Amino acid sequence: MNEMNGQQGGEQHEASNGKMNFTRYMIGGLCLVLFLALTGVGYVQMEERLGGGLRPFISGENKKCIDCHMAKDVAVGGINDWKYSRHAPKGIGCIECHRAEKGEPDAYDHYGSMVSTLVTPKDCMQCHDKEAKEFEKSHHARAAQFTNSLDNFLGNVVEGPEVITTGCAGCHGSVVKVMENGKLHPSTWPNSGIGRVNPDGSKGTCAACHARHSFSIAQARQPESCGRCHMGPDHPQIEAYYESKHGVMFSANKDKMKLAQPSEQWHPGKDYLFPTCATCHMSATNAQEVTHDVGDRISWTLRPVISTRLENYEVRRKEMRRVCASCHSEQIVERFFTSMDQGITLYNEKFGKPSKAAMDKLLAMKKITPTPYDEEIEWVFYELWHHEGRRARHGLSKMAPDFVHWQGFYEVAKHFYTKFLPLVRERSPQVAKELLAQESHRWVEKGMTKEEIAQMLEFYDKEMQGKRGGG
Repeated sequence: MNEMNGQQGGEQHEASNGKMNFTRYMIGGLCLVLFLALTGVGYVQMEERLGGGLRPFISGENKKCIDCHMAKDVAVGGINDWKYSRHAPKGIGCIECHRAEKGEPDAYDHYGSMVSTLVTPKDCMQCHDKEAKEFEKSHHARAAQFTNSLDNFLGNVVEGPEVITTGCAGCHGSVVKVMENGKLHPSTWPNSGIGRVNPDGSKGTCAACHARHSFSIAQARQPESCGRCHMGPDHPQIEAYYESKHGVMFSANKDKMKLAQPSEQWHPGKDYLFPTCATCHMSATNAQEVTHDVGDRISWTLRPVISTRLENYEVRRKEMRRVCASCHSEQIVERFFTSMDQGITLYNEKFGKPSKAAMDKLLAMKKITPTPYDEEIEWVFYELWHHEGRRARHGLSKMAPDFVHWQGFYEVAKHFYTKFLPLVRERSPQVAKELLAQESHRWVEKGMTKEEIAQMLEFYDKEMQGKRGGG
């Protein structure tokens, strides 16, 4: 009896095991089918990034784009660049960015899909709404407004319109024109100028800083990303930065910068110590969020003939001081802004305002023509404020001594007294006399008293011997 019970129990146990095994096989089979189905609709594993990392997730739609481009050897570099992006493992690919709706001005049929070549801030704001709205109100977004202004008469007429296409518009942006069938006019595209005016009405391009198709945050944080446009004789921000202590320290410690860290893990004074352009003008601190309006922390405009404080400059200055305080003491921060303000005011009062007033008077007296750049004095005046004056002011804002003095105020003073003043005097001795009426120019005609000369010599004697300051 016991043997029969044991035999029945063994048979029941075997049957139970059989059912469990069958269930396991079924689950395993279903998992295999599901995996194959996912693969069929487009989950494609590709080689891991160099050094490891997440693999791209490629949808069926995007796989068609990639396979076609790879087969035809078209824009393969862009595809490989995308593989390393933060978009790739999230499945954000060709279609998500380039999809267009029928009726949009730059939409066209591309092998059965409606797409547009341009990816604009309106497209990006589907995911990056805050960043796009901040950028939209920035000075960057309005950069293309300069390309047909009087300021740009020099490039468009004096030099020639082709200069605008590849020179001015390369940084400022152009109005992108659409031809038939949604294709873009070659005189206005390709263009990654930061103030580009797009067919959908949006302004700018995120790719000006986050270059396609990796859209790297590390690249955007590099000084060179800004220096692509903020450089040269008229706005030498990148050159002045690299002369400053900030630039020297960044260059020596670039490998410690953690440039690819997300913004919540990239705070000055804590996660890194050596500032870039983005650090001060855009990036997060322990007390501030990231901003994509680069003017939020700028209190002066250094661009025009006479520098002026921007609207709500007190708030802007406060925001910048908070950035500085991440690494510096209040005493150092106060000294920097005091020196910068005094230097800008010196330029304005001694050179900017008098030279502009003289040019306005000569124009009103018809001593110069209203046509820009047709007389030597207009070229001298232009370079006085647009090149030399800006260099001095940018040197002040970047703590770059050589740009403040030798490449800045020295050049301003030399050309003001030896070129500009004689040309004003030729046209109107009275205007020249009025120009020199202020105290800071008195030395030109009246010279210096014996007491002033003695005081100056005493100053330099102490300076050379290291005795200045009560020593």
